[in-house]
Amino acid sequence: MNWITLHSIDQLEAIKNNPEQTCIIFKHSTRCPVSSMAKRNIEYTSIPVPDDITPYFLDLIAFREISNAIAEWWGIKHESPQLLLIKGDQCIYHASHSDIDMEVLLQQLA
Repeated sequence: MNWITLHSIDQLEAIKNNPEQTCIIFKHSTRCPVSSMAKRNIEYTSIPVPDDITPYFLDLIAFREISNAIAEWWGIKHESPQLLLIKGDQCIYHASHSDIDMEVLLQQLA
C-alpha cells in the first residue's frame, strides 16, 4: 500500500473539508507490537484498495496532536492502533486493536 504520511493539521483539515474524498487513516504506534501486526495485516489484505481511496498513515509518536484532532473533529475516541474510513466530515467506520480488518473496512464502501 502506498501510504501518504499524515504530518500536519493542514492535511487533516483538507480531508475534513472535502466531502468528495474518501480516505483511510491508519493510526500507528511505532512502539507497539500490536500496532505493527495490524499494519502488516492491512498491507497484506487480499482485497485491493480502490484507486479513489486515499490511504494515510499517522505516526502517533511523532504527531500526537493530529490524533487528538481526529478524536475531536470526528468524535472518535483515540486508540492505537486504529483504522478509520473517512469521507469529508463523516467517519464511516472505525476499528482498533485486534478488530482492525481491512476487508471489513472495504465492505463499508459497497
